[in-house]
Amino acid sequence: QVQLVESGGGLVQPGGSLRLSCVASGSIFSTGNMGWFRQAPGKERELVASITTSGSAYYGDSAKGRFTISRDNAKNTVSLQMNSLKPEDTAVYLCWAYITTSMGQKNYWGQGTQVTVSS
Repeated sequence: QVQLVESGGGLVQPGGSLRLSCVASGSIFSTGNMGWFRQAPGKERELVASITTSGSAYYGDSAKGRFTISRDNAKNTVSLQMNSLKPEDTAVYLCWAYITTSMGQKNYWGQGTQVTVSS
């Protein structure tokens, strides 16, 4: 069984920074792309950023220039450094990974961590 566990969310003032981390654990053969999505109340889930095993990153429009994604393949972790946060960044942030186990390959999701940007 595979688990993704996020940490690092919280309350921050506009213009502040937060760093989210996610660790994948369990009977993992290999981990492919990893990333972060977010979902705000009443809005669709959107891709914030993703990263390949070789470190190539993709950013959604809302994250470009402010957020940085990184990963540690040896530790099966993915992190998201968020700077210059805005109130519109308020959402539940979910970790995602495409993982291979003995049962095959599929997408896995974390439970989510709340990020609130407010003064």
